Amino acid sequence: MFGCAGCGAVLTAAVSEVALPVHLADAHWETLHPPLLEARSYTVDPAPYGPPWRQSDEVGAREAADRGRFAPYGALSDGPSDTILLAPGDMRGTRLILERAAGYCRGIDGRDGPNLACLGCDLPVGTRMDDCGCWQVVRLLPQAVVRLPGPPERPIMDWAELLATGALWHRLSDYRDIPAGVALAQVVVAAGGTSVEVAPGPVAELLGRAVGALLPAGEGAKRLDLAGPGYGEPTADLVLVPVHPQTGDMWQPSAGAVPVPMDAALWAELAFPPHHTRLPVVGGLPTGVERDDPLPPYPWYPFPPSREAFRYTLARTPAVREPWLRAIYDRGF
Repeated sequence: MFGCAGCGAVLTAAVSEVALPVHLADAHWETLHPPLLEARSYTVDPAPYGPPWRQSDEVGAREAADRGRFAPYGALSDGPSDTILLAPGDMRGTRLILERAAGYCRGIDGRDGPNLACLGCDLPVGTRMDDCGCWQVVRLLPQAVVRLPGPPERPIMDWAELLATGALWHRLSDYRDIPAGVALAQVVVAAGGTSVEVAPGPVAELLGRAVGALLPAGEGAKRLDLAGPGYGEPTADLVLVPVHPQTGDMWQPSAGAVPVPMDAALWAELAFPPHHTRLPVVGGLPTGVERDDPLPPYPWYPFPPSREAFRYTLARTPAVREPWLRAIYDRGF
């Protein structure tokens, strides 16, 4: 649990640490988002966040790199590093600082800095954000909180447990273009400027068009496929592998393929897609069967990875300073 550094009051429920989500990038403006994190979990963001903000052209390349930014992308923060992120529902014993509760249109966006104060001593302890285009999250200031004794954190599950318990499946389906954009950026970096042949199937449906638009065609292409726990290791040069949601560690292939990290929930959706059947059945309708009176709506166009998440990820990758990758960053897809 986290408490107030001023008076020691309890500020949160008991929470367990998880990896920083790859879908941290903001997207889907004018849309209300769900909480960034699952209930009873927290993570730490090492990057500076919050006001004061400076535009990229006001900051030199070296100073921007010290902040983890290697290409221009929005404003740079001079706020605190290592803020502690939680779901808003896990907060306790705080009040909203109304004069700092401004937002764009549907909530609070944190533009005025810390907007949550301890009920016990009125110390500003963090910032709540829930406006459209923002993941719902609370960022606790590391200097304003202390760790309090609490129950043991959840044990780290191995990959077999994650698969068996369904822990890799969560509610990101409406926003899966964000981790898809992050994975696309990682594929482009791993390709090193060479052409990539995407394995037919779910990977090609997700990333094939974008990879073809971003990387050159030609002979000697590197093959991209999935690999991971319960799935196996097909012959490929580059393999998309899941990132452990608790530790942030990549699943490691035993063969010589280069692992490319991917959000575990999106990876599980590709590796083990839900089975839907339209065949006639006897009796009641099993789960997942679709009727034709009418069928639910389907997209009219191929699923596109998020361009914002793609650029967000490349801007935070040192390799983007290489001319070939900077050209892709500037051009986009």
